[in-house]
Amino acid sequence: MSSNPSQIKLPRMEKYSVLIVEDEKEIAELIELHLKRAGIDTTIMRSGRTALESIKKSVPDAVVLDLMLPDVDGLEVCRRIRQTHDQRSMPIIMVTAKGDESDIVAGIELGADDYITKPFSPRILVARVQSALRRTGQAAPIDSDRMSMLDGQLVIDAGRHVVLLENKPIDLTLTEYGILQFLAKRPGFVRTRDQIIGAVHGKDIVLSSRTVDVHITALRRKLGAIGDLIETVRGVGYRFSESREALAE
Repeated sequence: MSSNPSQIKLPRMEKYSVLIVEDEKEIAELIELHLKRAGIDTTIMRSGRTALESIKKSVPDAVVLDLMLPDVDGLEVCRRIRQTHDQRSMPIIMVTAKGDESDIVAGIELGADDYITKPFSPRILVARVQSALRRTGQAAPIDSDRMSMLDGQLVIDAGRHVVLLENKPIDLTLTEYGILQFLAKRPGFVRTRDQIIGAVHGKDIVLSSRTVDVHITALRRKLGAIGDLIETVRGVGYRFSESREALAE
């Protein structure tokens, strides 16, 4: 594992706090060491149940969550966190030793914003945590506050940071929202996976292209019957369907 943590500075004066939920002592302490070196306050919990109790008392700015936990597993912890309205925007970065696609997809669909598999580089983990914290603390500017598609069937309201499907809000993660907004702003334009990662996470963050595929799969499912708005361009990336062009209201 790399021993050089990322030194990216975060856009606010007070320290961010991250809850580390990991039952393996050495891994938890390794994550804590590198996050603290990056100027982030940390708390370690070694089980899902104690993590949920801790969040009720004090909500952290982000959670680094292992999937394989005693008592309440990581997927259930993620689900319970997202059930609470005040905690829906809190970034969750999953850590898994399995690397199993089904577990990753399940976590993303339950509301995780990102994932990393063991063994991992501490520098990459810190970079992903910092990227998630920046996205919650500093909203990116957009061309229009409100975009309407399909005669108003789908609405992306950037002012309120919500997506409406048939006038009902869709519960999207921050990453899913960012991807949908980025693609919808330029319908018909093909976006590579690297472009999507850069737009949503920042150009300095290096992520696997598979991360984008997992988020797109979850996003399409949440969009239901109109999930085909997001088209796959084989060997290149994705685009928002030009035949259902987004019009600023």
